[in-house]
Amino acid sequence: MVSPVFLPADILLPQNACMTRWSVIACDQFSSQREYWERVDKFVGDAPSTLRLIVPEAYLDEIVPEESAREIVRTMRAYLGSGLFRTLPQSFVYVERTLASGAVRRGLVGMLDLEQYDFTPGASAPVRASERTIIERLPARVAVRRGAPLELPHIMALIDDAEGRVIEPLSEKTAQLEQVYEFELMEGGGTVRGWRVAGELAESVQRALHDLPARRGVRIVIGDGNHSLAAAKEMWDGIKPSLSESERRSHPARYALVELNNVYDPSIEFEAIHRIVFGADAQELLAEARQAFEAGEGESYAVRYVTPGGEGVLTLRAESIGGMIARLQAFLDDFVARRRCTIDYIHGEDAVSEMARRPGATGFILPAMRKDALFRTVEAGAVFPKKSFSIGHARDKRYYLEARRIEPAR
Repeated sequence: MVSPVFLPADILLPQNACMTRWSVIACDQFSSQREYWERVDKFVGDAPSTLRLIVPEAYLDEIVPEESAREIVRTMRAYLGSGLFRTLPQSFVYVERTLASGAVRRGLVGMLDLEQYDFTPGASAPVRASERTIIERLPARVAVRRGAPLELPHIMALIDDAEGRVIEPLSEKTAQLEQVYEFELMEGGGTVRGWRVAGELAESVQRALHDLPARRGVRIVIGDGNHSLAAAKEMWDGIKPSLSESERRSHPARYALVELNNVYDPSIEFEAIHRIVFGADAQELLAEARQAFEAGEGESYAVRYVTPGGEGVLTLRAESIGGMIARLQAFLDDFVARRRCTIDYIHGEDAVSEMARRPGATGFILPAMRKDALFRTVEAGAVFPKKSFSIGHARDKRYYLEARRIEPAR
């Protein structure tokens, strides 16, 4: 049998803690909405929380990375030393997340073998990235991970399982399983329930995953958290040359905790990640955009723009939605570099519409992506540009919850 890509892990969960305060949304959400994170900080207070183990990207412009990393590591070790965690040995966690819409998203938390993952375009590994990795974003993430005793995932990995053979059968077995959490997520994130999956049932899940047909060698595509997983890979590649063969097989840093989801789960929706340019004259920006996009071949895509003075539509032509986003991104990157303005990436049309009404802002609202475009793009050896899409609305993103040790036992 081929070496498994996705495995059970020794998963850590808080015990005797307020889980609603413990679990916070992925750090890359609400990056231009500081008020969100201020509310979270006030709500969490002094309670144990994953908020103290991450750096929300809304604060990246005012922190000193080295100091922040040291503080995170100190807090992780304090949590470990306090007996906060219980261990679920060699387990998956089957997750049912009830979203704000009422839809239930089913997932399975376990660990990916980083030896079978490659984020470079054109890779042939079984696990591949969905978006282009910005190498410059990795060193700071690697530095935090290298010194940390724990990892906490917000990564969502996708399988192409149209018949629902891997994750979906677990929904009928929850009465037989140990429930390990059930609580309401903060800030309108819905509710989440989890059950331990171990032993023979975990083995049957691995067999079902192995039996899925690989699409040109692709078994898993990373949907959310591409850069976090790439940082884990970079750290592992830096560690393994110093290890013996047996140490390489068992070292905890060889693996990364993720949530596995079926791309065909009815609750999985690909939401466009929109763009806002700050500090530019809207009319000049739009005039250059119209000139840049007046030529092109392929399908027509409508991109809505919003400014303090009104809104309208730009039409871009490209061979695929990924190609359209690439054209738009290349134009915006060039524009902001020449004009010394800034760009941010926003989840949710309403947020873009509100923020783009402010002086000096111009918002670009992108169309959504069909599900069948994801695996087709990746299996062809391509990747999407950075910040092309997300899975669901901002509040539907994965919250930090489970943890795993990534340093060897002392």
